[in-house]
Amino acid sequence: MNSGIGAEALARVAVERPTQKAEQIYELLRHSIVRLHMVPGSVISEKELCLQYGVSRTPVREALKRLAEEDLVDVFPHSGTYVSKISFDVAEEGFVIRRALEIESIRRAVRFVTDADVARLDALIADMRDILAREALHEYIEVDDAFHSAIAGISHYPRIWKFINMVKAHLDRMRQLSAPVPGHLAEVTEQHASIVRALARRNADQAELAMKIHLESSFAVMSAMYEEGRYFKRKDV
Repeated sequence: MNSGIGAEALARVAVERPTQKAEQIYELLRHSIVRLHMVPGSVISEKELCLQYGVSRTPVREALKRLAEEDLVDVFPHSGTYVSKISFDVAEEGFVIRRALEIESIRRAVRFVTDADVARLDALIADMRDILAREALHEYIEVDDAFHSAIAGISHYPRIWKFINMVKAHLDRMRQLSAPVPGHLAEVTEQHASIVRALARRNADQAELAMKIHLESSFAVMSAMYEEGRYFKRKDV
């Protein structure tokens, strides 16, 4: 099983206390699942994880239990444990929550944004353009999240992004799947630039509209991934 976890992270886990180990393993596995290093439907071996992290079964099971509560792992007694397939319904719910919170965040950000904030957001957009030029699409989502997190910070409601992160795991897996769609991330980058221009003008209505266009058009592209079906749970008819 390839969990996509680096040697330094594994070394950290080995020296943590049991509770800390469970938290570390949870975070590492969650990141690997969300970033599709562990693909939907793949088998998870507790024994392999214990060997990989150098821990007993207890912290591994605690981590997997938390992931199962988030519908990221499916545990079938006497059968096995698997990375869950993506639930479109859960992803859509995450999108609805994210859209509502980000609209509030961007409107508040207009009240508090400074020229230094605008410059920081522009620098993140420059990073996005560099990623596209290098065709390093796997790096894009991290900078994308940093961009939206920065806006939450500007709004003086930084925990908004924490709450969004809690509900967007299935959505993030769809984001990863949609990254290679031709022209998609280039369009996303220009939408980010439109958001920043509206912030720079201190125009709340334009900023809200730019954010809605960005989120809704991105979700439309992601939704098209569902039709491929390979990594998705099928809806009951």
